[in-house]
Order: sequence, then C-alpha cells, then structure tokens
Amino acid sequence: MVDLQGQYQKIKEEINAAMQQTLESCYFIGGPQVSSFARKLEEYLDIKHVIPCGNGTDALQIALMALDLQPGDEVITTPFTFAATAEVIALLRLTPIFVDINPETFNIDETKIEASISTKTRCIIPVHLFGQTANMEPLMEIANKHKLFVIEDNAQAIGANYTFTNGQSQKAGTIGHIGTTSFFPSKNLGAFGDGGALFTNDTELAEKMKMIANHGMKTRYYHDKIGLNSRLDAIQAAVLEVKLRYLDQYNALRKEAADRYKQLFEGVSSVTVPFEAPYSNHVYHQYTLKVNGNRDEIKNKLFEQGISSAIYYPVPLHLQKAYKPYGFKEGDFPVTEELARKVLSLPIHTELNETIQQFIVNVFKSTLS
Repeated sequence: MVDLQGQYQKIKEEINAAMQQTLESCYFIGGPQVSSFARKLEEYLDIKHVIPCGNGTDALQIALMALDLQPGDEVITTPFTFAATAEVIALLRLTPIFVDINPETFNIDETKIEASISTKTRCIIPVHLFGQTANMEPLMEIANKHKLFVIEDNAQAIGANYTFTNGQSQKAGTIGHIGTTSFFPSKNLGAFGDGGALFTNDTELAEKMKMIANHGMKTRYYHDKIGLNSRLDAIQAAVLEVKLRYLDQYNALRKEAADRYKQLFEGVSSVTVPFEAPYSNHVYHQYTLKVNGNRDEIKNKLFEQGISSAIYYPVPLHLQKAYKPYGFKEGDFPVTEELARKVLSLPIHTELNETIQQFIVNVFKSTLS
C-alpha cells in the first residue's frame, strides 16, 4: 500500500544527517529538535501553537481532556473512521453520538449533525477521511450556533486546504478549536515510528494541552491537572522536520497518481472513483473506490497477483462489539453501512508510477470479466 523504502532512499542523506545530529546532541526526550519541528509545523500550518505528542490517539484524548468535559457529555462524530476517534470518547466516559456520512466524500454529513444535538452535546469531531476535509464552514456555523467545541481529526489530510465561500482558505486541522494528527509511518507526513501533534490558535488551550501531555505539569513536579505521559521522540522529530520540507511535493505526487487511476478506470461502470469536493483539495492518503460487485472476491484476486489492497473500514464503529452498549443497531446509518460493503483502497504513495498503476488496473479489470 505504501513504499517507505523508496521514499527513504530519495532523502536518505538528509534523514541520516538529522538523526545523527540528534544522537550526538543526546537530547532524546524533548529538546531543541522537538521544539524546532513544532515551530516549522506552526509556520507550515499558519497556526499559533503546535503541541507534539506520542501518537494520534493520544492527540485526540489530550484534546478532549483539555475541554474539561464531564462524564456523560456527548461528542458527535462519524461511525466511518478508525476506532481511535470514538475510542478516546469512550475512555473518558463521554458518550459517542454517531452521524451518518456523505456518500460522495465519506466524511460526516454536516446536514445531519444538528438533528443529533441534545442538551448534553459538547463537542463535534469531524474526521477528514482519506485525504480531504469535511465541509467545515457549515459545520462551524452549527457549532458556533450551539456553542460546541470542534476537534478536527486530521490524521489523514495533513497539508490539505479548505476553501471558504469567500475564497479564503485554511489548512485542514486549523479551522476548529483544536486539530489533531498522527505521524504513523504510512501517513502523508509519517515518522519512522509513532508520533502525533495537536494544533490550536487558542493560547489557553495550548497551555492546558502541553500540561496534560506532560503529566499535568507546567512546572516540574507541580501537577496542576491529571495528565498523560505523551511525548514525541526527538529522533522522530528530526525525521519529521526533514519530511515536512517535502510534504507539498508528496501530496502533489499522490494527486498525480490519483489522476492516473481516474484515467485508467474511465469507462469501468462497476467502479466509482473518489469524489473531489469543490471546497477541499484531496491529498489522497488513501485511494478508495466504491465497487458495485463482489468487492471481496476482487480483493482476493488482486492479492493472488501480488497486489495489495485494503478495506477501510469493513465494520462501522456503531456495529462493533465494543460499542454495543451505546445502543446503536444495524440500519441506523445506512450510507455508512452500504459503503462499508463497497469500499476498496488501492496502493497510493509517492513512488507510484504509471507502469505499476497500469498493471494494478489491468488485473483489477480482469477480475470483472
């Protein structure tokens, strides 16, 4: 699904030098490399505060903890996402409230949010799935109307831009009160291990999140809040600072690969290629098709020819065993359930070329005959 080896070879000297510099500094926890990466990411995102942390799941949990929500408070999100989004809600004894998704973008359907707001609702977590943003302008209007917090789960769309109706644009993850991301190695901006970060323009929230990520400490050994131990490793920060210089290039290469796929699938009526919303450019963390046919059989035949593919996500969160206590049932979110039966993601990465893609699509088409 990704070619991290090929990507590494192209920037090997820069990566190795950055890692060596970190090793020689002997700052392995925190230190100048982590601070430097945070500043560079702030500049890239045009945001006041970036708070690095241990991983994307921690970022979501820290964000929710910083809002001082109470057990039983409701958080609206999507059932069509990786479990971490809802997992942290449940871990904090908050109540996940799912809202169905848009059938074209796979993101939360903002037109269905308001009907799910109750007197207990405190927060909305839109997930910018597969590489393009949720429709943030109307979503923020709803949040502001009801005085709700918004945390953007931006693990899959870093570098994407959202364009407002007035023509202004902002980076994904910088529109809500807090943005979060993951630096898992396969992400568009991926480390060589785990890592994550939070973004905000709210200085008070930034200070709280820094404290929470560091055992609730602002001053060493003085614990003002209950916190976590969630730190971005200095070597990972060194790697990420190098790769951040290439993020726009990486995203452009993914878009080129997506455009080639679109051309190669032209005329294949049983396949729907990804939709690109007018308000967001797509950075293609995943290239996800809708397959009208035997999706699982196609996946198996691709595998037989040495071609990776993946199903994100085969079982929506509201139908997972872990979330049964919240009372959701089959049929509650029909768009999500239908897409879970149809989606199939093909390899997409910075090293993908036309020859490889032609082979993938030829094998794919052969399975349809």
